Amino acid sequence: MTSSEVRPDGKSSASVWRNRIIGGVALLVVLVVTYLILAAFIPRWWAQRLAEMVSGSFSKGIGWGLFFGGVCTLVALLLLLFAVLMWRKRAGKFLAGAAVLLAVLVLIPNLMTLSIVLGASSAAHAGQRILDVDAPAFRGAGLVGAIIAALLFAGAVFLVVRRQMRRKKAAKQIATAPETGAAPAQAAPDATPTRHNRL
Repeated sequence: MTSSEVRPDGKSSASVWRNRIIGGVALLVVLVVTYLILAAFIPRWWAQRLAEMVSGSFSKGIGWGLFFGGVCTLVALLLLLFAVLMWRKRAGKFLAGAAVLLAVLVLIPNLMTLSIVLGASSAAHAGQRILDVDAPAFRGAGLVGAIIAALLFAGAVFLVVRRQMRRKKAAKQIATAPETGAAPAQAAPDATPTRHNRL
């Protein structure tokens, strides 16, 4: 179909592509502006929230760091594993999509912490200074918690894969086993002469 041809709905293909390009550019501009606003706001705001929770205490910094780094990461990874396992089942795509959405929501605290740790903006640097003073040990504990969560998740994946392999192996053995519908052979009668037969 050339650009001058008319589609069945009455629109030319050139106008359809022009509208798609304009819509794509507008969406890209909105995403970039949203990112710039969030990049300037989120790191400082999240650092201030963490500073309020930790209040300069090393023990609280370790506790909250392990919680956000460990629990949030593990729950998000398990939700993603659930999404993968449910994808091909009945109503699985809906459940998988819901699980992925929940995983992203659970990961938001860790993503905001990463925006502070890995960010290069002035807001990220301000957040780093706030964490250094008012939330000591939070970032290190968060990293340790995330590593522990990743190890636990790897163990869970190993168990799931081993279980599925055992199921497939059992199903294959059942499918390849010979039909055993024949009745078992009866024992041959004892032909040894008895005392009564000799008489």
